[in-house]
Amino acid sequence: ESAQTFPPPALPALPAPSPRLIGAPADAHSGPPADARSGAPADARSEPPADAHSGPLPGARSGLPWDARSGARPTGRRVTRRVAALVALLPILGLAACGIQRPTPGPGQIVAVGAESQYADVIAQLGRPYVKVAAILANPNSDPHGFEASPSVAATVAEAKLVVQNGLGYDSFISRVEAATPQPGRVVVDVQHLLGLPDSTANPHLWYAPATMPRVATAVAAALERLLRRHRDRFRANLARFTASLRPWWAQIAAFRARHHGVVVATTEPVADALLSALGLVNATPFAFQADVMNGTDPAPQAVSVEDGLLSHRHVRVFVYNRQVSDSLTQSFLALARAHGIPVVGVDEIQPPGLSYQAWMEGTVSALSRAVRASGSGPT
Repeated sequence: ESAQTFPPPALPALPAPSPRLIGAPADAHSGPPADARSGAPADARSEPPADAHSGPLPGARSGLPWDARSGARPTGRRVTRRVAALVALLPILGLAACGIQRPTPGPGQIVAVGAESQYADVIAQLGRPYVKVAAILANPNSDPHGFEASPSVAATVAEAKLVVQNGLGYDSFISRVEAATPQPGRVVVDVQHLLGLPDSTANPHLWYAPATMPRVATAVAAALERLLRRHRDRFRANLARFTASLRPWWAQIAAFRARHHGVVVATTEPVADALLSALGLVNATPFAFQADVMNGTDPAPQAVSVEDGLLSHRHVRVFVYNRQVSDSLTQSFLALARAHGIPVVGVDEIQPPGLSYQAWMEGTVSALSRAVRASGSGPT
């Protein structure tokens, strides 16, 4: 298989904003949206669905008005009462404990929320300097699958005009908070729906796919144009800059694939599986094993035996594990890999503090490249 060409031949032009594209009020009419190319790798682009002209962009929906019949907008006091009511409901909703620092918007700024820090980072890069962004899942040392929201999360989401969330059940807590804190004109970008993925999609770690963030960035830029029309040119320039900044990562992927296509690896979880596939690596770990570890259940003995054999017989050249969720089973396989001289690479579910999304992804590819080179010759 030949190496894929990742950078598109030219940066796409952002289409003129369409209220229906990003979920405007029902009385805002416009013509069909222009073709919004994502800036994704050339072989990962897809045309809009046939019925794209008749409804909102997949993955983007607007919040309902507080009073859908009268269209009345809430006063600050009503917002405060609504948040207080939600805080009282948190135990009923099954939410508690984990808080965030609430952003303080200045004049002319809006609040936006990324359910995960990687999405918050993209919003910040697209929205600066007119958007104050909060990340809900931002601690790389916590288990995202066990996250529970807090009153500060509820209050921040209540203020947000834009929310980006992963979907696929990964951050379902935020949908419950959104439902309890409706915001007139709020736009919610659900990445699962943006990519057209069914609920049965087994791997929720969508941000590791090279084509995901260009699509997210295009949807975010369109949403910001709708919310802050006067700054349209700035958002378009930010989108072009963001897309261009992904080119070094795409070039890394193409170069890695050309050199190491077919190298066999093992993993604990499917966290970076999309990136491993883009790099041309072959993941020999049964997906059932990966899914069980991801979901915190005991893998079947047969699957454990397969994983053990991959490492103890050096059938793989690199072992990739989730640095943020490391149980005793993972630790035992890490020790086994090291005992047999197999390089290990840790990957993260949540973007590490101090890194941009681009730097995080480039660093991951660099770590995998070093590990493959250190492994010498082996199974391909």
